[in-house]
Amino acid sequence: MSRVYPKEYYAREIFDDVSNYGDMMTVKPSLHNITPEPELFGDEATRTSVSSKAEEDSTRREESGVSCSSDKQVVPPLAATLSSGVKLACNSNQFLGPGGIVDAELVDQSTNRYRIHLPTAGCYLWPATHLGFLVRAAVTVEIAFNSWGQHLDLDLQHHDQWMVAGPLFDISMEPGEAVAELHLPHVISLQDEVDVSWFQVAHFKEEGMILERPARVEAFYAVLENPSFSLMGILLSIARGTRLSVPITSTALIYCHLHPEDIKFHVYLIPSDSVLTKAIDDEEARFHGVRLQTSPPVEPLNFGSRYIVSSSAHLEIIPEELKLSYRSPGEIQPFSKVYAGKMKEPIELEITEKKHKNLVWKTLVKPVDLQFGAASAPLGFSGAAFVRQHHRQLQARMGDLNGVLDDLQDSEVLTENEKELVEQEQTRQRKNETLLRLVRNKRDQALELLFRSLAERDPYLVSYLRQQYM
Repeated sequence: MSRVYPKEYYAREIFDDVSNYGDMMTVKPSLHNITPEPELFGDEATRTSVSSKAEEDSTRREESGVSCSSDKQVVPPLAATLSSGVKLACNSNQFLGPGGIVDAELVDQSTNRYRIHLPTAGCYLWPATHLGFLVRAAVTVEIAFNSWGQHLDLDLQHHDQWMVAGPLFDISMEPGEAVAELHLPHVISLQDEVDVSWFQVAHFKEEGMILERPARVEAFYAVLENPSFSLMGILLSIARGTRLSVPITSTALIYCHLHPEDIKFHVYLIPSDSVLTKAIDDEEARFHGVRLQTSPPVEPLNFGSRYIVSSSAHLEIIPEELKLSYRSPGEIQPFSKVYAGKMKEPIELEITEKKHKNLVWKTLVKPVDLQFGAASAPLGFSGAAFVRQHHRQLQARMGDLNGVLDDLQDSEVLTENEKELVEQEQTRQRKNETLLRLVRNKRDQALELLFRSLAERDPYLVSYLRQQYM
């Protein structure tokens, strides 16, 4: 069953009264509240979705001519693997299908619009977004990402008990009838208190917002059978007066910003949405933040709840409180800044649920963890070019050279006499100047070895110079 909400409904105010027209419900001005039709609740609903429809789905696919022997082997297990945090061996623009990896083409970078040709019948999954398709024949797909905030008044989510539960995709297919199933990702944890009848697929069209109930809801995605395509995503439509803390799968992200005098971390607590994570990665990369490897919270967290960020050491954290909410990619994402000074000792970061004081996440960051971020370089990066570009800054800012000199002597860049020549200089700047001159005269391979030694011995300086001059 579908419901049409005119633009005036979700853009300005709430209406009353409902008129039914067959399978479609059109909301007219001055209508009040719409309560989802009753369905099974909790475990009973989940068992119905997962088990009782399995035989029905199999029969339907055989009758429709879909040949997808890998259906159970590709889509559900991959979705579960992705949501559990396991990395798949494919790039952000690649799909997994029955024949292996299929590349997507980025056709419009400003809107992140991709085009991909799925060459045969079968099941396909886009690991970067958790979006999946079951197709009867070859099909060409165009997909772009969009913001809920541009199409749905976020204030109405609380007033109307509508909750954003996944990314918003703009999807088109040619031919559309070739698609048997569309698997839209969601972040809801299907526990006892979550009723699968709350799940709705929102389509944004000229006539307004249309809500469509999915054919079934699985652990990490909702399924539309024989779908129509539009600007679409998952909403939860919870009956007014139902006061529940909806559990969602979530993740904690931590980014390091290195500076010789002050190391800073950015800590995010967000729904487990890979599109959202990529958007944060891209935004942090603009300011040269390096994401550190961490584990997500083990238990689902509650949407709308507040969480406190704290540390074992006496560090400055601004703000200390984060609210777990969904903001679309492209919107400003809240985070806590953690100032750690020069960080000579490990620090422990924790996130605690504010109301009940329950510890939900913690991680340990050691100084050695930061070296990998400082030393890592993009493909094609030249250490020799780095040393030449930053000659003056290195001459002024390199510190204790004992370890660097040992490294260069061990790798036969410097002889014993040349090492002593550097050590005999009276000032630090003269030592640096002499070392750089000696190494530069030995060409690029020697400069590469100098860069590697500096990246290991003084990662903060290397990272600082890369951030300031990239």
